[in-house]
Amino acid sequence: MDSVRTHLDHLIRARGEDYAALSRLIGRNPAYIQQFIRRGSPRRLAEADRKILARYLGVSESVLGGAAAPDDAAATLIAVPQLQVSASAGPGALADAEPAIAHLGFDLRWLKRLTPSPRDVSAITVRGDSMHPTLMDGDDILVDGSDAADRLRDGIYVLRAEGTLLVKRVARHPASGRISIRSDNPAYPDWEDCDPADVSLIGRVIWAGRRLV
Repeated sequence: MDSVRTHLDHLIRARGEDYAALSRLIGRNPAYIQQFIRRGSPRRLAEADRKILARYLGVSESVLGGAAAPDDAAATLIAVPQLQVSASAGPGALADAEPAIAHLGFDLRWLKRLTPSPRDVSAITVRGDSMHPTLMDGDDILVDGSDAADRLRDGIYVLRAEGTLLVKRVARHPASGRISIRSDNPAYPDWEDCDPADVSLIGRVIWAGRRLV
């Protein structure tokens, strides 16, 4: 599946749309969009169809195979997978599999300000309160999978230890290379002087968002 079809498929899933409804939106038969994405037919979206879909989905036409406007050349969305796992900020949560349950659209230019590897970013949910007040139960976080053990520096990381997925603050000793794993909430214990080989770093937390109620 080429990049245009991949982006369109991700956008449809992220917005909870369906192929048939979008096909009807552009005046085509209900299977039209599905055939375009899955079978590569037609090879390209017609200009009129592309304009309608881009406007409806809120993206640049360049995402769907059109030419970018001179002042909008980089204004594309990247679909970040939202994984069906939670990183515990408390007692821990087992994660045997990590399927994507949705895709979240982020502006590529904005995401590149956070990481040089935006396609290695995934979104997961925080459970527990051991990182309070920095992270709250139910927060969504973006995790940069390219920024893990090889680039380890002080910061908040998602890590796996003994089959448990955690989000914690990690600090590395500049001399010994040993690490400390800490909670921002003083009610929870810290682990000092840990061997990095005993911990699997999944990635660095680069952004967090939460619902306001």
